[in-house]
Amino acid sequence: MAKKLVLIGAGSAEFTQGLLMDMIAEEWTEPWELGLVDIEPTVLNAMARLCGKMIAEKNRDIGLTVSTDRRELLPGADFVVSTIGVGGRRAWEQDVFIPREFGIYQPVGDSVAPGGISRAMRMIPALVGVANDIKQLCPNAFFFNYSNPNTTVCMAVRKATGFPVIGLCHGVKGGLRRLARYMDVPMGELSCRVVGLNHFVILYKLYRDGKDVFPLFLETLDRGKGDPDSDIGPLSEEFFRLYKGYPVSDDRHYSEFTQSYFGEGGYFGKTLGVDAYSFEHTIERGDAEYTQTLELAMADGPLPPSFWEKLEGEHEDLMRIIQSILHDKREIFEVNMPNEGSVLSLPADAVLEMPAAATADGFLPFRIYDFPARFSGMLSKHISIGQLTVDAAIHGDRALYEEAIWQGGYMKDRSAVRKMTGRLIEAHKQYLPGI
Repeated sequence: MAKKLVLIGAGSAEFTQGLLMDMIAEEWTEPWELGLVDIEPTVLNAMARLCGKMIAEKNRDIGLTVSTDRRELLPGADFVVSTIGVGGRRAWEQDVFIPREFGIYQPVGDSVAPGGISRAMRMIPALVGVANDIKQLCPNAFFFNYSNPNTTVCMAVRKATGFPVIGLCHGVKGGLRRLARYMDVPMGELSCRVVGLNHFVILYKLYRDGKDVFPLFLETLDRGKGDPDSDIGPLSEEFFRLYKGYPVSDDRHYSEFTQSYFGEGGYFGKTLGVDAYSFEHTIERGDAEYTQTLELAMADGPLPPSFWEKLEGEHEDLMRIIQSILHDKREIFEVNMPNEGSVLSLPADAVLEMPAAATADGFLPFRIYDFPARFSGMLSKHISIGQLTVDAAIHGDRALYEEAIWQGGYMKDRSAVRKMTGRLIEAHKQYLPGI
């Protein structure tokens, strides 16, 4: 019997392409059906055309179904994946540009600080709706969320619906890849221990063939200090030297968890999101890649050979996770799920990114007794703000929305918080019914 995966947000062109590439590359003992859902018919049709080309060229046993209504495709699903971004890049721009007017500069704006909180207010109601449909139409399906802000989305879905959503991100793999490249060590020889919040995951142990390689990392940092082409950001280097840990997403994301320390976006002589990790460049690159993928989908003739080059990205572990679940391989992955006593120094109901085994019965998290206490306080602040954000989004509560921003310490004037929040609500009013 065919296994069924439904991708909600198939207009996320790079993710959809990479996911299907991985599905094609895996050796399966069962046929597959891939359901594509997106609310934009033109984009959905283009992605369906691209996926059809891919399946035909590789002659794989993968059925393809398409709909703008997820409820049409959810019945019978074994796996549901969300990559939706409510409002797309145009709404995302406002999450970053409006706070800039108030002196807050973010290079990403998708997880924490005013940009991430604003995004959560749009995303949480949408993902709660998705989870309720899954609960009704395919209650035994595994639900994987890639939509940001991942931590607060997963907290909210579990709180509002009780459905056991699992958040996935490739940040840990990307961080390990960066460290391997920086130290000139094969990535396959490294292993690590991590705990944290999505985009602020702290790698606190690093091994090569069972031996601690933090001394090698420090030695490499000492040799490369001041190198403008370094793969390791100065803020992350400072973090490691002070605390003997590494924030795996490096400075681009980690800087947003330290926003209250950056006056007017100042970052080692540059400005966050402007000439340091330019937000505008991220948007331009995303728009360009999106356009190129759609053009490729609609073009006549076969896909170019370069198309099949392996993509790195958010999708890269999903098929391995699914294989581990289907065949009870119990492989270890870093996932976002409730703490529930895994790390005793952090709240039980907090969603943490941490190692867990993917089994036929679901995800079994590690019990982590050696997580350094010095890191728990850093995470606790953002857990608390995340809990406020969850309640603000679930209940459409403007006062809690403002309070989440205020408690972050991003701004020193409550009236300015109120004014900025009002601007963000006005910009996104079509996605914020009832607030």
